[in-house]
Amino acid sequence: MRGLLHRYADRLPQIGADSKQYAALSLGEGSTPLIPLLNLPQAMGVANINLWVKYEGLNPTASFKDRGMAIAVAAAAADNISCVICASTGNTSASAAAYAARAGMACLVLIPQGKVALGKIAQAVAHNAVIVQIDGNFDDAMRAVRVYSDSGKVAVVNSINPMRLQGQKTAAFEVIETLGSAPDYHALPVGNAGNITAHWIGYSEAASSGTAACHYCQGNCTTCQPIAGGEKRPQMLGYQAAGSAPFVNGNPVANPDTVATAIRIGNPQSYEAAQVVLAESNGWISAVEDSDILQTQRQLAALEGVFCEPASAASLAGVINDVKSGRIPAGARVVCTLTGHGLKEPDLFPLPALASTAVGDLAAVIEQHLNNR
Repeated sequence: MRGLLHRYADRLPQIGADSKQYAALSLGEGSTPLIPLLNLPQAMGVANINLWVKYEGLNPTASFKDRGMAIAVAAAAADNISCVICASTGNTSASAAAYAARAGMACLVLIPQGKVALGKIAQAVAHNAVIVQIDGNFDDAMRAVRVYSDSGKVAVVNSINPMRLQGQKTAAFEVIETLGSAPDYHALPVGNAGNITAHWIGYSEAASSGTAACHYCQGNCTTCQPIAGGEKRPQMLGYQAAGSAPFVNGNPVANPDTVATAIRIGNPQSYEAAQVVLAESNGWISAVEDSDILQTQRQLAALEGVFCEPASAASLAGVINDVKSGRIPAGARVVCTLTGHGLKEPDLFPLPALASTAVGDLAAVIEQHLNNR
């Protein structure tokens, strides 16, 4: 099993005296597929671009969080810390709990009241995390967690932990390795904005020579050497839900509201870092309506066989809107990160009412369905 500390040991921070010792904590994160879309572009009116999705829902706990968590928990273990803590809308809690269990650590999770998908919190429960529900939203939970960031008693494993971004930057390396170069545009859903920042770190390191990338990695990579094909960097695009769009509004959102629970965040922790990313990449952040997010999620599953959570679909829905408006030009190569698996929120796809069919009538029923296609 080759996780990130195996595959990218020379591009990740040294952990403890011997990173190889902590590579054993891997759950096989990374190496997720980059899937070219075959049917959806035509159906959605964007067949004039080349579109791929980076399916991070196929990480061990079914979200991109595993990339950063593998490194953050390994670093905490190297520092002899016995407990990790996080605020979470769901995916972080699942990942933190899984990697803490793997490392023999305790895990404490703060979640906002009634704002976490059951499919995500069930993972944290299964991994034996201690879950505390607070009377407030994610931003309130994050403020509570930050108190412990310098305590030395626990490791905060939200994206304010720089090791998280170091792990998450590896997704950019994998895109370059698959395509042979960076795309023209790379689009991501934006909540706390750590992931769009991490991707830019990765693309910047891949394009660097000598120590040029240290502006982005802040000395945390060991070589700052270029990756073959990585000379080009993409324009970075971020998409927020309209009801939770602090970047678009230009100020924090006190009561963020969206069906995309993973990006229901009103006060992003990486706000300033993401602004640097947008300026340096000539990128932008836009808002998409919940109705567009849900339509795109369903179309992607029905037409391409790729099932993502609603927040993931925000990146694809936003790109579709920007292609139609002409903001993204014809012929562009675009990668959309799908941050989590659709099974995280199965309640959005309830089982339809099904009538029982007698075994003797089965052949006729099947024939009818075949004729209707």
